[in-house]
Order: sequence, then C-alpha cells, then structure tokens
Amino acid sequence: MKILIATLASSIFAFSPIAKAAQKPTIVLVHGAFEDSQVWGHVTPKLEADGYKVVVVDLPGRPSNPMAPDKVSLDLYRDTVVKVLGTTKGPAVVVGHSFGGIVISAAAERVPKKVKTLVYLAAYLPQDGDSLVSMAQKDADAKIGPHLQIQKEKGIASIEYSSRADLFANGGPEALRQAIPDLILDEPLAPLATPVKVTAANFGKVDKVYIHTALDQVISPSFQAQMVATTPVRTEYTLQTGHTPFLTDPNGLADAIERAAQ
Repeated sequence: MKILIATLASSIFAFSPIAKAAQKPTIVLVHGAFEDSQVWGHVTPKLEADGYKVVVVDLPGRPSNPMAPDKVSLDLYRDTVVKVLGTTKGPAVVVGHSFGGIVISAAAERVPKKVKTLVYLAAYLPQDGDSLVSMAQKDADAKIGPHLQIQKEKGIASIEYSSRADLFANGGPEALRQAIPDLILDEPLAPLATPVKVTAANFGKVDKVYIHTALDQVISPSFQAQMVATTPVRTEYTLQTGHTPFLTDPNGLADAIERAAQ
C-alpha cells in the first residue's frame, strides 16, 4: 500500500503546475554586435513571469564587460557563452540576436549537449567557415553596409550616427528613434571577421529555430530566408518588426521565444 501511495503521489506531482514549471528549460539570451545585454530588458521580465529562468550574457569588449578591443576574439565570445551553459541545470534554450547567431553556433559546436535549442533572432545562421563579414557581403538587400565605419587603428567597427534610427528602430515610436542612436555601441573588430568552425557531428545535430524580422534593414528578410533554406531549422516565426524586436515588440518576441522553447 505504501508503494502504491508513493507511486500515486509521484504521478500527481509530475503533472502539477509546480512540476511543469520546474521542467521549463533555462533561457540564455546573447546580444549581437553594437549592443550589450541591456537590449533584453523588456523581454526578460516577461519570460521570468511565465516561469522561465533567464540568464543574460554580456559579451566582452563593451562597457558592461570592459576589455580592450585587441584582447577580444570570437573564441572569447564563444567561451563566455559556454561558461554560462556550464552553470545551467539541463540543456538550455540559447537565443542569439544578429551577430549573436554566430556566437551561439560556436558555443553549440563546443558543448552541443548543453543546448536544447538554438534560437536565431534576426541572426546570422552560419555554415562552417562563415563570418559576419563574409555573410554580410552576400546580403545584397541589407541597408547597413554604406553606414559601417571601420577604424582599424582602434580595432573597432561603428555605425554612422545619423543612420542608426533608420537601421535599428524603423517602425518604432519616435521616442525610441530619438534614443537609439546613443544606445548603439562600438564593436571590437576582430570577431566580426573571424570564421566560425562548426561541424555536422556537433552543431549540425542541435535543434534550431529561426525568428524572422519582416522589416529588417540590417539583415534583410530575403537573406534571412536564404540562410534558413541553406541550413534548415525545426520551425520558423515571423515578427512584423525591424532588427530590434526586443525594443519594438517585446511581448511578441517573448511569445516566440517561449514557443521555440517548448
């Protein structure tokens, strides 16, 4: 009888709301180039309110995680994410925005068993040997190219100030368009040109989801579709936003991330 009661209790607990919440994977959020972790400020509370543990990554080389540009590398970005994954309980859902797609791909290659799903948010979805530079050169419909400023002597890339609102806040409210130029950061140069190394045996076996941004000026919708055609994903979602849905549609983005996490 005691065994029967224990079995029933275990079964009831397994289907209880508490158990279901405990089964939700950790969500790791990785920002892109010219950004830091503050971009997730409106999305994180929504995910946490729905029962997810959220870990927000600050990549090295920006004010929130300072480091000289010449010390920053793609390997360091990868290892920063890998270190975070080493602290999560069970495989995590790892979201990468823009250039963050390359970073999370490199991390999944290193520790594929620590990743439940890779979620590419308006992100570069690379093949072996791709870099941000090589992929951006293939994106004929992107609008960012003429406004990208390379400062080799400082080891940084920056975005022309006057173009930032149109590139990163198109479709957003006027208050955001006025604020966003001062929120865009300089980016260490070397990681942008470094080829990523991924294999079919590791990265290729990790579950993938893509969140498209239909009004994107930075990574064009046509190139997003091209990347998914080349590297198929389990499912796709589309937000009617530009490149920064965490600012212009945080609720819609949080919902898409949660659906991808299931």
